[in-house]
Amino acid sequence: MRFIICICIMLLFFSFSNPIIGQAKPGVSGNNAVLIEQSTGRVLFEKKAHEKESIASITKIMTGIIAVESGKMSEKAKVSRKAIYTEGSSIYLEQGEKITIEDLVYGLMLRSGNDAAVAIGEHLGGSEEGFVYLMNEKAKWLGMTNTNFENPHGLDSDNHYSTAYDMALLMRYAMKNEEFRSITGATAYKSDNRTYSWQNKNKLLTQFYEYCTGGKTGYTRKTGRTLVTTATKDGMDLIAVTLNASDDWRDHISMFEWGFKNYTMESIIEKGDKNFRLIGLDEVTTGYLQEDILYPLTEAENVETRSYIVKDTIDQEDSIIGKTIFYLDDSPILETPIFSGKALVKQSNLVSQMKSVFKQILGAN
Repeated sequence: MRFIICICIMLLFFSFSNPIIGQAKPGVSGNNAVLIEQSTGRVLFEKKAHEKESIASITKIMTGIIAVESGKMSEKAKVSRKAIYTEGSSIYLEQGEKITIEDLVYGLMLRSGNDAAVAIGEHLGGSEEGFVYLMNEKAKWLGMTNTNFENPHGLDSDNHYSTAYDMALLMRYAMKNEEFRSITGATAYKSDNRTYSWQNKNKLLTQFYEYCTGGKTGYTRKTGRTLVTTATKDGMDLIAVTLNASDDWRDHISMFEWGFKNYTMESIIEKGDKNFRLIGLDEVTTGYLQEDILYPLTEAENVETRSYIVKDTIDQEDSIIGKTIFYLDDSPILETPIFSGKALVKQSNLVSQMKSVFKQILGAN
């Protein structure tokens, strides 16, 4: 008995004298999950993020962004018999009804209308099959290497699949579009064709999480619950994805809170004139960085910078003379071009000339 007590005391001693650094990673009910930072794409947390799975209605993120980028949001689509008889969730379109693509996209994203997905596909792709071709081409272009679409709505199909990571890539791309952000972040929308408003099914946005900025829900009996959401807090934008998750609302809140607590957007280099040493030479030259570089980091992480200048291009105007590569734990994470200092001088002179012209026109001293 005395031996057991001694062991317990020793365990308590070591647990207090050697605390765990950082917060434990979030537990999630989802079979697959990922959390990424939006501006850089850095993966902060993952669980089987690259495994191919059925994805249900989060498919509609691809349908929605293609529609938004089509430039045809004001056009009216004529609703077909095939569209109105598509099974699953619906915005109750009527055969022969004419409705704008904009209305259909809101019905698609807020109410997850499968009928809206088919109507969009037939109008923009010439047929549902033609639109699916556009979806897969877009997926390839985005680097969604473990994704294949067979329909625009996400109803179960043997060859319709993606991964948590690929869907995060898609949402990251889509959220760069201002119109898409407005649609996915809307809590409600009323079409001129309806006497009532469509309420957003994304309860993380409408009820559960004040920092949520958008997302898309999904569910089929075979696939289970799927969810993609976005959140913004303290200057950082995060994207969370779960597949086959029984408690997805809680999963996403847990991942977001973990991410916001453990990471902050740190400035690793500021824009402007910088002195760079030429590799292999005892010379220093001035270059110009066009933007501040921010990256999500924990308190314990430090980024190393290595700059590479091409000597023969230093005296060229408006030229990229090299690049700075940023490393974390000896692995490259991103890079930025270094411009000739002369390009900055030329730009400054142009701005000064424009100011002078405006002063002459306005008669200012």
